[in-house]
Amino acid sequence: MATQMRGIVLLAHGSRDERWREPIEAVAARLLQDDPAAQVVCAYMELATPDLHSAAAGLIAEGAKAVRVVPLFLGMGKHAREDLPLQLQTLRKTWPDIDFSLTRIVGEEPELVELLARIAAKS
Repeated sequence: MATQMRGIVLLAHGSRDERWREPIEAVAARLLQDDPAAQVVCAYMELATPDLHSAAAGLIAEGAKAVRVVPLFLGMGKHAREDLPLQLQTLRKTWPDIDFSLTRIVGEEPELVELLARIAAKS
């Protein structure tokens, strides 16, 4: 049985400053380095494009049957707590045959907390 294509959306806040995208795009590049067949796209809540809907639409147009949204937020702010669940609900209504999933915000992942602590402790 063939595996279904899964897309990954790396979702960040967004900024008008183009340089702000660099670390987000570096995560996408690392994912592709580890898995060249991965379908990965960056998306932004505001101030930059593409937005989540456009990113999901692109992945689906490329054949994704499942889309995992990874919020690259350090803290549980309004976007993660309120806006993102509403956007996921809209995506599920727009594409009912697509399996949309949402991970925890990266700031709640123990590995990231450990890494940030190690970075902070560097001399």
